[in-house]
Amino acid sequence: MKKIKVLRIINRFNIGGPTYNATFLTRFLGDEFETLLIGGLPEEGESDSLHILEQYGVQPVLLDEMQRKPSFSSDRKAYKRIQRIIEEFQPDIVHTHAAKAGALGRRAAKAAGVPVIVHTYHGHVFHGYFNPLKTTVYKAIERRLSKSSTRIIAISSLQKDELVNTHKVCSDQQTVVIPLGFDLSKFHENRTENRTKTRRQFHIADDEIAIGIIGRLAPIKNHLFFIDVLKEISRQTTKKVKVFIVGDGTERGAIEQHIDGFNWPENLTIQLTSWIREIEVFNPGMDIICLCSKNEGTPVSLIEAQAANVPVISTNVGGVRDIVADKKTGIIVTSGTQTEYTEKLLELIENDGLRSAMSQSGWEYVKEQFHYTRLANDVKQLYFKLLNEKNVIRK
Repeated sequence: MKKIKVLRIINRFNIGGPTYNATFLTRFLGDEFETLLIGGLPEEGESDSLHILEQYGVQPVLLDEMQRKPSFSSDRKAYKRIQRIIEEFQPDIVHTHAAKAGALGRRAAKAAGVPVIVHTYHGHVFHGYFNPLKTTVYKAIERRLSKSSTRIIAISSLQKDELVNTHKVCSDQQTVVIPLGFDLSKFHENRTENRTKTRRQFHIADDEIAIGIIGRLAPIKNHLFFIDVLKEISRQTTKKVKVFIVGDGTERGAIEQHIDGFNWPENLTIQLTSWIREIEVFNPGMDIICLCSKNEGTPVSLIEAQAANVPVISTNVGGVRDIVADKKTGIIVTSGTQTEYTEKLLELIENDGLRSAMSQSGWEYVKEQFHYTRLANDVKQLYFKLLNEKNVIRK
């Protein structure tokens, strides 16, 4: 029997959940499938994630034409390129990941008569990104695209509720929830050695509390809010605190300016590290990992932190409640206000026993529900179901 052909399209190969998701589904879907993975390159200020694909033996096709920002010229070129790939590859399934890939890939797949078209939302742009007018336009586009989709995948129950009920982008019957999956064992293994290595590398003393925040330096990640929280922390704690801002992006200059404009006490220091490739080595060296985003899908940094048994604290956005056990593996700040975030982060800093208790539960909480084998099996079963519904049989 011929293999089922899957064309997988991703926005761009940058560090984050979509790259891991697409990589694991390309590599571990099973022998019944032949998958071709295509996507664009990172924008300026982002680190590419091609080393992740190389690690798992995945060779993608890079689309130089696929740009993050809307552009009639580059979007048209990318659309034409995808059309040619579909014509040559003849997929049974086109599965797109995130907005730009979803817009171009689903249109091209429908025009080519591909039997099964699946789209995964790794987040959405319906709040926190654009002004009301632009948001309304994007919603209208997504509603139209959903009509050409056989199924929509939401990565959390909350995201499905937002897509179906809040923003009315797709129907309940059309939408399924399949959480992301990761290779988490590397974050849990050798934690003692990795903690020692990281704390030695970054000169973190035994009596210092190390705090990390990991992600693109972009407005949606809300780093300026985080710096304002740290200002308040610096006035209220006598503990020695070292903060590491991991990542890079367009907001780096603004973040540096915000940091430099404050007279920090000697017991609190902040370091911008840019991107760190071996994040599985870095995480165990932290005592707390933070997230302050205005909007998220499923924040990978929080899952990886818990896999390393590091307590987390996050604003209550996107699918955070689906991946963090509040008051067990971390703290979810419900209001998102600076006052509450400061209060909860200060509690974690001051209370060694609380951090220790939370650090015991992280691995057990995430190890199975967010493993890539569970992800691959869920998607495989969905593909078989949709192919049967469409009477697609490969002989």
